[in-house]
Amino acid sequence: MKKRRLIYIVYGVLVLSVISCSKSFLERNPQAELTYPQIESKEGVDGLLVGAYALLNGNVDGTWGNYASAPSQWLLGEVAADNAHKGSNNGDQPNMNLIEQHKPTSTNDNLQVLWDRSYDGIIRCNNTLRVLAQLQAGSGDKFDDARAVQIQGEARFLRAHYYFLLKRAFVNVPYVDETIAPADATTLPNDADVNPKIEEDLKFAVENLSDKYNGEEGRADKAAAQAYLGKFLLYQDRYAEALPLLQAVIDSKPNITSLPFTDNFDIAEENGPESIFAAQHAISPDGTGDNGNVGDMLNFFYGSAPISCCGFFQPSFDLVNSFRVTADGLPMLDGSYRDDPYLSDFGLTGTAKTNYAVDKTLAIDPRLDYTVGRRGVPFRDWGNMQGDAWIRDPGFAGPFVGMKHTIEQSQFASNTVAGAQQITGLNVNIIRLADVYLMAAECQVETGNLGAALELVNAIRERAALLAPKQVSGEAVAAYNVKPYAAFPNAEYARNAVRFERRLELALEGHRFYDLVRWGTAKQVLESYSGFEGTYLSISRNVVFQPQNEYYPIPQDEIDRSGGALKQNSGY
Repeated sequence: MKKRRLIYIVYGVLVLSVISCSKSFLERNPQAELTYPQIESKEGVDGLLVGAYALLNGNVDGTWGNYASAPSQWLLGEVAADNAHKGSNNGDQPNMNLIEQHKPTSTNDNLQVLWDRSYDGIIRCNNTLRVLAQLQAGSGDKFDDARAVQIQGEARFLRAHYYFLLKRAFVNVPYVDETIAPADATTLPNDADVNPKIEEDLKFAVENLSDKYNGEEGRADKAAAQAYLGKFLLYQDRYAEALPLLQAVIDSKPNITSLPFTDNFDIAEENGPESIFAAQHAISPDGTGDNGNVGDMLNFFYGSAPISCCGFFQPSFDLVNSFRVTADGLPMLDGSYRDDPYLSDFGLTGTAKTNYAVDKTLAIDPRLDYTVGRRGVPFRDWGNMQGDAWIRDPGFAGPFVGMKHTIEQSQFASNTVAGAQQITGLNVNIIRLADVYLMAAECQVETGNLGAALELVNAIRERAALLAPKQVSGEAVAAYNVKPYAAFPNAEYARNAVRFERRLELALEGHRFYDLVRWGTAKQVLESYSGFEGTYLSISRNVVFQPQNEYYPIPQDEIDRSGGALKQNSGY
């Protein structure tokens, strides 16, 4: 039974007109829009806050074009790393090729989308806070103090999230809050670090949020604020400060071994105990998809697949082979998973291609077949994955497809848009409990408690061992094997094990590129990946990762609109 949740539909023309944003994020109250006094009411503030939540799905209007702002962060978080290819074919969305090859320019439309949507979200948060303050200072009907502070906490939490996306991608961004007048906002520079402001907002949320308001799933609560502040501090290597926040979240939840891995990607089980903070998606009552998962709509398959559009976001050979295990059921931390790699039917021709059968002796972690579709292996309730028949151009992006963003075929009727089934109502977890476990494990390693790190990592692995083996005709399609680590002998080994576990558990969920950057390993990992992956796919060849590739250029349109107040990032 679906739980009660916050639905991102803003009530009435008044609220819709005020929360809408103009072309430039710095402009407010464009011509013909209503002014704040017209919605100084409790209903108006509630509507503004719902509008701030609505930007979590990265969509302002319509359905197409929201790929870089998707809550899954599949493009900048996974395609830019070693986990996935853009997919489709070489000619489709060429600016995404430049993201994958680490050759972005300031005119790349994907970067403009992330910038615009993030600042749209920020402006909505600021509007909520501004109108709330005006309402509470007035003499009319107002919120009680407890609810007013809770609204502030939710709005400031959301604002921190949108700024975190911007800071992580662009580093140098202008800071706008509810106190800044429109005339001043138009000339704000990007020469000050926004991290202290993000931290202030998240700490306010931790201190002032408790349970979800009105029991509505999708709203920020204390656990979400603690997890996000812990993540924020982890990104700054402030491990000792992050750890108690992350541990508090772990302590407030059931043991992760009791929570099925598959529930995280099942529309019938979303908003369960593992979901800490998620973008809420739904097909609108009128059947349209504006509130659906539009950011992932390109990432369905091609040809004879049950949903055929548009062939993007294909897992890499390197990711697939990273799920291979030793005889002890452990990851190949030394990189030997690249030796004699598994390629599925890639490169086969003629009879060998036609008669290909999946290798049932392949020793792998079972999470692979709940993360990636590969030929001959059951894919949800869609039947066996059909290989090239489901792929737009396997010679360009390989033989694999992603699974976590898809839904069961039996769920299509009520959870997809009629005529555009690539738009689903599946939520996207921005932070889930396994992520918190592994962030806490990382903190434990870096603060010297290898035993505690071992316990956290092994809990994730013990849950993975509970996954049902995929079978065809009653026989497992692989030699599934995942076991806990016996020990972490030293900090270097433990660090590698935690990092590798993040890759396996959170594969294709938008974390990988930013993990590599914060660990300081992006250049080494991605150039090594280029050497391996480029053996098979031309898109991956000859990658040279420069220092400026750890972040992206400021969109040129924003620099031009600012009249020179915004400065371009170094190296671009």
